[in-house]
Amino acid sequence: MIGSGAAGHGGEAMEPLAISGAWKLRPRQFDDDRGTFVVPFRQDLLTAAAGHPLAVSQLNCAVSAAGVIRGIHFVDTPPGQAKYVVCVAGAVLDVVVDVRVGSPTFGRWDSAILDDVDRSAVYLSEGLGHAVMSLTEQSTIAYLTSTPYQPHFERTVTPLDKEIGIDWPAGRSDGTELSIRLSDRDAEAPSLATACRQGILPVFQHPRAAR
Repeated sequence: MIGSGAAGHGGEAMEPLAISGAWKLRPRQFDDDRGTFVVPFRQDLLTAAAGHPLAVSQLNCAVSAAGVIRGIHFVDTPPGQAKYVVCVAGAVLDVVVDVRVGSPTFGRWDSAILDDVDRSAVYLSEGLGHAVMSLTEQSTIAYLTSTPYQPHFERTVTPLDKEIGIDWPAGRSDGTELSIRLSDRDAEAPSLATACRQGILPVFQHPRAAR
């Protein structure tokens, strides 16, 4: 039987990605003839992994056509902005990029498929870059943020930066082609090297030490 008691079942844990300060959760799902119950966000698991809870300021939702890339986005630190991302419909490639000057993994990226099948989630700490590519029509992501939207703190680096080298999918699972689509802002964004020269990138702090 599906019910609120399912949230108490153990076994899940946040799995670290290749970029420090980013984790993935694959939650347990509880199915019966009515449907599915799942808990994609648990504060206790996140706190155990990150060393602090997520202070939620805002919930955002984005619906995208296939091939749309949103990012690479990050926020000035301070104030910084942590994100907790789930895909509630369709499928996306969720990408975390280390844009923190002085980080051992500066310029590297890691990714996870988020979809409405295994219903995984990704958490990324303040100072990390984030990009999402929609792999289906009308894919829908929802994400919690630790700070509200403040446009004067928002920054972007081009997701097509060859030096970063994100391996964006060229096709869908059914074999049809994916055509990349960007907003004007993202299409005109600087490379990571240019953003570094401009002095707009965050400076690396260990996620636990930053608190």
